[in-house]
Amino acid sequence: MIPTILLAAGSSRRFGAPKLLQELDGKPLIRWTAEALDAVVPDEMLVVVPPFAGHLRAALSGLRVRFVENRHADEGMGTSIAAGVAALDDRAEAALLTLADVPFGPALVLPAVVQRYRKEGAAIVAPRFRGGVPGHPVLFARSVFPELALLDGERGAREVIEHDAARRIVLDIDADPPADVDTPEDLARLGR
Repeated sequence: MIPTILLAAGSSRRFGAPKLLQELDGKPLIRWTAEALDAVVPDEMLVVVPPFAGHLRAALSGLRVRFVENRHADEGMGTSIAAGVAALDDRAEAALLTLADVPFGPALVLPAVVQRYRKEGAAIVAPRFRGGVPGHPVLFARSVFPELALLDGERGAREVIEHDAARRIVLDIDADPPADVDTPEDLARLGR
């Protein structure tokens, strides 16, 4: 079993409003991301949300997702990663970690990441786009879960990925990095 952890508990500081609820062609941004992933995730999708996330839950109604509340979301992404890992089923042999504000890229790459893991069995499979830009989703085998569970604050998974090159496969993707949404201008560009 390889669940997907979708990180959706960020504060949207740079955006200035709850960016995952902003509409793109009549649909909340988070719904675009979740629907694209839903079509390709091999197993369940966990969505890590902050407390009082009723609007995020409503935006994903009808999709096959399991919500995980991160009570410490205001402390940073590391706490969301740790919350997602803590909620994984004991049957999870690995997990895919991705971001909710990159609506179109991760779903395109996810099958190749899983295939590479199944073929080579590395503890970490991390996609890298043209220009050497790291991307998502990143796959982590169960052996790495304890390290992810210790993350806190603003520390994301980058230090875990880079800790030991011998356990990591970098999957080069012959495409430009997908657009992520950090500002209202990013959302406007994506809409065009």
